[in-house]
Amino acid sequence: MVYAAIIGLLASGDLWAKWRIESQKPEDFPRPLKGTKDKVWLYRNHNEGFPFGLMKKQSQLVRTLSLAVTSGLAGALTALLSKKGNHLPKIALTLVIGGSLSNLYDRYMRHYVIDYFSLRLGPLKKVVFNLGDICIFLGSGLLFIYKLCQEIRRPSDTDSLDTMDYLKAME
Repeated sequence: MVYAAIIGLLASGDLWAKWRIESQKPEDFPRPLKGTKDKVWLYRNHNEGFPFGLMKKQSQLVRTLSLAVTSGLAGALTALLSKKGNHLPKIALTLVIGGSLSNLYDRYMRHYVIDYFSLRLGPLKKVVFNLGDICIFLGSGLLFIYKLCQEIRRPSDTDSLDTMDYLKAME
């Protein structure tokens, strides 16, 4: 139940920010966010495709794939919830689903995703994203780290063999 509440908070927080951006005049953008010393800029971008505008001409396919992936992730989280522990993958999936639902809402209701801020740091200056994108990125990173740690901890098939047995197995 806690994970569902977090998903709801993340999605609604991003949708609220998008609503705030959309309620302002388009000519007011881009502009620096007050109090950030010009390190964060606000934008009002409409993206019909995947990140960086990929597949923007195939918006129906983008919507369908987004829905399918989000549904699969929700199923994976549901399956994990019945198991004790596994907090890191549960949190990671929660982040990804929360961000994905917000963008999914945009894709189906507006037919574009609203991206609204950019960090004015190095190569990130050219990237405009939203809170949902950050949640997806962070959750995906946590899942990657979790899986990597699992692979490092998992003994390989040869760990239990001594050197001679290993050499024989290789023949």
